[in-house]
Amino acid sequence: MKTPLALTSLFTLAAFGIAAEPAKNAPAISTAPPPLTGEWKKQQLTDKFWAEGACVGDVNKDGKMDILSGPYWYEGPDFTKRHTIYQMEKSFTVKKQDGTEEKIEGFEGFLSGKNAYSNNFISYAYDINGDGWVDYVVIGFPGQETFWFENPKGKDEPWQRHTILASTDNESPMFVDITGDGKPELLCMNGGFIGYAEADWSHPEEPWKFHAVSPKGSYAKFTHGIGYGDVNGDGRIDILESKGWWEQPAKWDGVTPWTFHPAPFGGGGAQMYAYDVNGDGKADVITSLAAHGYGLAWFEQTADGWTKHLITGTQPGEGETGIIFSQIHAIDLVDMNGDGLKDIVTGKRCWAHGPGGDPEPNAPHVLYWFELKREGGKATFIPHIIDDNSGVGTQVMAADVNGDGKLDVVVGNKKGVFVHTRK
Repeated sequence: MKTPLALTSLFTLAAFGIAAEPAKNAPAISTAPPPLTGEWKKQQLTDKFWAEGACVGDVNKDGKMDILSGPYWYEGPDFTKRHTIYQMEKSFTVKKQDGTEEKIEGFEGFLSGKNAYSNNFISYAYDINGDGWVDYVVIGFPGQETFWFENPKGKDEPWQRHTILASTDNESPMFVDITGDGKPELLCMNGGFIGYAEADWSHPEEPWKFHAVSPKGSYAKFTHGIGYGDVNGDGRIDILESKGWWEQPAKWDGVTPWTFHPAPFGGGGAQMYAYDVNGDGKADVITSLAAHGYGLAWFEQTADGWTKHLITGTQPGEGETGIIFSQIHAIDLVDMNGDGLKDIVTGKRCWAHGPGGDPEPNAPHVLYWFELKREGGKATFIPHIIDDNSGVGTQVMAADVNGDGKLDVVVGNKKGVFVHTRK
């Protein structure tokens, strides 16, 4: 019988003589994950904590996908050879049960039994300067800088760093096309505003310009929930937040705030998406309700407003899947099975606030994809478990890592870096 992950976590800590404390005032309500089906193969590239995200790109132009996470990239197709992107001297010491000490590289995280944070929250691979080589975008700790690192074109040396934005607020910024020009912008918050940073693509090495779409408000570095999509079907991308959505005008002067439409999209989750879930021609909104709590939902756009449909619950008896887990701090929306419908990839973040913070921090760190089905104008989500001992970070990414035409899933978090491939 497989050891439950809550116990596995404690056994791992005990190996270093560390006791994990249960979260205070946090009743256990999560459901036990179903047995793994054997459909997925898990490869742990490292057990060190360097980043809360990971991304995929062909770094060395050999036709094989590589994985980038933290200060390193791992060479495909086997991901056993590690290369440095930027220098990062970070380590900690743990005392083992026999009294000896061990020095471990990386930030303190799962291996230390203590809470810590990396300076790399979310990352993307994209050819920023148009030279044909994939570069590396790093969104740092909330409120701090976002960089892009310039690929040295096959040379095994540290990559040159360029600043995108000096201060990037929100815990789930996204690197997506907001303007419709086919190039990505940095969707985030900055200085109390919600908006996006845009490059001068003739000089992308210069700091990018932030465009505020809102009046100044209470948006801050630890604000939760941000996303995008065409909410009203006018062909333009709108911006989502937990309290509603901002409508992109047909012609924008770059100064006047976009029109705000209040909507109850939860108390602040992770990445948010506007997508027609039930196929009625109107965009709905997919989000987690609370990044450090419970609940994955889609909000149906109707003539009378927004109707909430729980996919995973916030308490026993809720949610169409019957599944409950906390810390839904990362979401990707992709077509996982090639049926033309976008599915949800998400899971439980490992130790968002350490072994004793938030509800059920040591419950199984699950990773799921929820398959969208439509029938008779109704939408349902079928849960498929990928893994029960990795979870997500503040980012999760689905991509075809091994070139077999099927989407795989990469994760970077406080347990290390993982790639989950379909067998």
